[in-house]
Amino acid sequence: MVIEQIKMPQLGESVTEGTISKWLVSVGDKVNKYDPLAEVMTDKVNAEIPSSFTGIIKELIAEEGDTLAVGEKICMIELEGGTTAEASEVPAAPSTSSETSGAINVEQADQGNKARYSPAVLKISQEHGIDLTKVSGTGAGGRITRKDLLKLIESGNIPVAGQGVEAKNESAVVNETKQEVAKPVSTPTPPATAVNIPVAVGDIEIPVTGIRKAIAANMLRSKHEAPHAWTMIEVDATNLVEYRNTIKDEFKKKEGFNLTFFAFFVKAVAQALKEFPQINSMWAGDKIIQKKDINISIAVATDDALYVPVIKQADEKTIKGIAREISELAVKVRTGKLRSEDMQGGTFTVNNTGSFGSVQSMGIINYPQAAILQVESIVKRPVVMNNGMIAVRDIVNLCMSLDHRVLDGLVCGRFLQRVKEILENTSKSTTTIY
Repeated sequence: MVIEQIKMPQLGESVTEGTISKWLVSVGDKVNKYDPLAEVMTDKVNAEIPSSFTGIIKELIAEEGDTLAVGEKICMIELEGGTTAEASEVPAAPSTSSETSGAINVEQADQGNKARYSPAVLKISQEHGIDLTKVSGTGAGGRITRKDLLKLIESGNIPVAGQGVEAKNESAVVNETKQEVAKPVSTPTPPATAVNIPVAVGDIEIPVTGIRKAIAANMLRSKHEAPHAWTMIEVDATNLVEYRNTIKDEFKKKEGFNLTFFAFFVKAVAQALKEFPQINSMWAGDKIIQKKDINISIAVATDDALYVPVIKQADEKTIKGIAREISELAVKVRTGKLRSEDMQGGTFTVNNTGSFGSVQSMGIINYPQAAILQVESIVKRPVVMNNGMIAVRDIVNLCMSLDHRVLDGLVCGRFLQRVKEILENTSKSTTTIY
């Protein structure tokens, strides 16, 4: 027989860890290739982990609720047929020293597992001053898990770093920490601590769902790591409104889905991103990554969650094509059929806050993107025209949040001016939806 490992997959471009929300198999179960093994929750999507092999589940290394970094082992599967790979690779040891060498190997393996701290464990230990050398891990091979540290924090019995630790051990921990921090992964934010809020008669306690926790963690991470700046521009959308309203009924009858104002805004943003590629960038620590593809993330809300599916290569699509994708992605979200690949690869986010009447708002950047644009509600307002006359016009505010590590006000101002120009010149004589 052969034993194979199943590891935590990367379920998104910027995803560095996942939480096992539910095991779908137990030890001893037989699974076929591609059968679902577990439900995993990340800050971007809930998904199932499929089996890469056909065989018998031998060990579930991770428990429900455990958060593991991408690439960490979650379970072991015994394949059908074959010989044990481990046995064929280990040379025979002299009988006189077998017990001694075995003890040394076990001890070294335990120490190795304890020393490999995940980014989440390192972050929590640094936030609370926990000496990891004094913590007994409950993970595989004595590995310290995030759950171990949370229990310590709740108990108040926290082993403080620097007390009663040998210099050799301190050096090893420091070196190991440096190695972990140097890895090209982003550090997750610390978990939220419980707040003691008095509950009065009539108050309703609503449990925080897994996806709400993931949204909260991603929003906190974005605000914590990215220095947000904010700017707004006013757009006269009168010509756009008139054009869209004259063709929307015929379009719906012909195509079978709605031609929304939002499709025009997404198209204008995609076109402007092509002219200002600096906006289509991401912060990567020691460098800025300017993305070649223009993939527009759009925020779609349900009653209890927010999803951000992606329109790929939006600059190459017509307004009709964008309108179709907006409709299809919204249906997927609201029917629970959105796939993890539908949410991957976004480079810039456009949020339709105007759909519920908002006229001004500041969005939180969809990490690790560099900016997000809020499209507000189109409202009729009196405007002083160039000839000095007052006219009623359809006005919309575009509000942009930006990561000031990546972008400055000058390029963002020019980008918004270009989006404004495109929208204000949208009419029957200048624009085609096909």
